[in-house]
Amino acid sequence: MATLVTGAGLIGTAFATEAAKRGEKVVFLDPLPRADYVAARVGDIDYEIIADDARSLPALIDAIQTHNIDTFVHTAGLIGKRVSKPLSAGYSLNVGGAMAVAEAVKLTGVNRLIHISTFGVYDWRQPTPDKIDESFHRGSGAAYSNSKAAQELIFEAYQVECGFDLVLLRPANVFGTGHFWAGSGGGEKVQTLVEAGIRGVPAVIPEEQTMAFEYIYAKDMGRAVDLAATATGLPAKAVYNLAYGEVISFERLVDAVRAAVPGFEIDITPGKAPISRDTPLDVSRAANELGWTPEFSLNEAMVDYAEDLRKRNR
Repeated sequence: MATLVTGAGLIGTAFATEAAKRGEKVVFLDPLPRADYVAARVGDIDYEIIADDARSLPALIDAIQTHNIDTFVHTAGLIGKRVSKPLSAGYSLNVGGAMAVAEAVKLTGVNRLIHISTFGVYDWRQPTPDKIDESFHRGSGAAYSNSKAAQELIFEAYQVECGFDLVLLRPANVFGTGHFWAGSGGGEKVQTLVEAGIRGVPAVIPEEQTMAFEYIYAKDMGRAVDLAATATGLPAKAVYNLAYGEVISFERLVDAVRAAVPGFEIDITPGKAPISRDTPLDVSRAANELGWTPEFSLNEAMVDYAEDLRKRNR
């Protein structure tokens, strides 16, 4: 058996590293794979890369049948503002890809589908409780949020029809060593901060990116995906917020970077005012049902992250 992962990016490679610890082979399917990035991220593990598109139903079916896939992890898609530039292309990949994945799972009898959604799926226009749990309203009206809500609804409908295991993971902003082709502004921001500190130059950050936000370190995210792939006895509606469970101010984020990279300096470019997430995510369901809590504190994650980037740049 092996696991098929659409998207050879930050989350997919973090999962692959965890899966390899239990002897699982991972097959990546990505239309524009960066073989050097994947090799640097996963090291000497058993994996394969197929250069094809998640929207291609024949490619998905061939990969599943050729590699005897039992578990499918869907990470491929555009993030944030990239979804609307242009909207037709963003929805072709995000919604069209979800349709192809759902059909492939249906036609081949894959046992479990794990979909990487986002905390951006929530409708932050609605009045919020003290914490946002997994039952909160979906679809904020923004292109990205609505596309993620559509993906979830598509997979839920196919699960009802076909009976496979479905796990929806809703991570906060994932940070870690990445290339951010898909459009993660938050992830790119954190990498800009840490890389600038390592190089000894000021980090230049637009004011718009100085919001308070929720985060999760990529290595903790990879472990969460692996738990979702292996857990037994999950409920029919297995959906989990993944985060520190607290809103982290930009000042605190900068302090964590400075602690990991002494001498760090920052230059904020004036512009649009930031829009902060003031309500934390409730992550208790992931703790209770998946047995997942972050292993890295924010400060520990930044130290580990900085070391990863130093190794990459040697």
